[in-house]
Amino acid sequence: MLDVHPYTWFATIGALLLLLGYDLWIAHRKGPHVITPGEATRWVLFYVTLAIAFGAGLWFFGGHQAGAEFFAGYITEYSLSVDNLFVFVIIMATFKVPAAFQHKVLLFGIVLALALRGVFIAVGAAAIERFVFTFFIFGAFLVFTAYKLATAHDQEGESESNAFVKLMERVLPTTPDYDEAKVLTRVDGKRVVTPMLLVMIAIGSTDLLFALDSIPAIFGLTQEAYIVFTANAFALMGLRQLYFLLDGLLDRLVYLSKGLAIILGFIGLKLIFHAAHEYSWGKSWAPDIGTFTSLGVIIAVLAVTVVASLAKTKRDPSAAKSLPKLDA
Repeated sequence: MLDVHPYTWFATIGALLLLLGYDLWIAHRKGPHVITPGEATRWVLFYVTLAIAFGAGLWFFGGHQAGAEFFAGYITEYSLSVDNLFVFVIIMATFKVPAAFQHKVLLFGIVLALALRGVFIAVGAAAIERFVFTFFIFGAFLVFTAYKLATAHDQEGESESNAFVKLMERVLPTTPDYDEAKVLTRVDGKRVVTPMLLVMIAIGSTDLLFALDSIPAIFGLTQEAYIVFTANAFALMGLRQLYFLLDGLLDRLVYLSKGLAIILGFIGLKLIFHAAHEYSWGKSWAPDIGTFTSLGVIIAVLAVTVVASLAKTKRDPSAAKSLPKLDA
């Protein structure tokens, strides 16, 4: 078990807030603009390098087990975040968000996601510490989610989010037009909300639905709340720029949902086996799947998924998904 001092928690959260603040300041200084591939690439590389450096530091100071758990969790959460981008593209197109303002929407979504996932992680860690049976619940939920992901279209979260947004439209006075990046404006002297607020709600509520899958998944790789939180934070930090970088590639990842289903199913079974080990009756039949094995399986599945997807769309271009373009 990691012995994480409260000061370490404060320093980590403070550093993440500073990074978000700097990102927000850069976005404000540049003003509304379309994120170019070069700018997106630099930011993605920056955040990925930062995550690797953090994982290396955790490996050095906390031991190889802690480092391996962080990298396994980070890769899993980042992969699940890429799957979220499919829904984000559709939401942006549905609300016809101007390309120059999309980065602001995503930044809000990431800040909200970090806050919500922090709450989920605290609750999940407390439940796991007190009730071993929680592992069975998380494991069964992940296996069920894997089945749904493998057999159904992956936009269910978007439709559920739309239902919530439609409720907000009925409750809040809304204008059909954007007023730059403002969430509130005045029409005939009355203060009303703009579609910008609604799309932020859609992004935030959609990520809340995705967190229901991703948080149990990472608890299947590590029970250290500090590693769970930091892996989620680093996975989300570079998501905004990744959204713009993957324009034109997302629709070619035709097997991504299948690959993620395999990963979630594997982690779900790992959780169930781990729970069985906590009881005497499970030690005779439940295999003990180590962190390094999990890391190897996750990397292998993702590599095969990407290669197979690109090979499929190269042979058959019509197999690519028809996603809206980001210049809505």
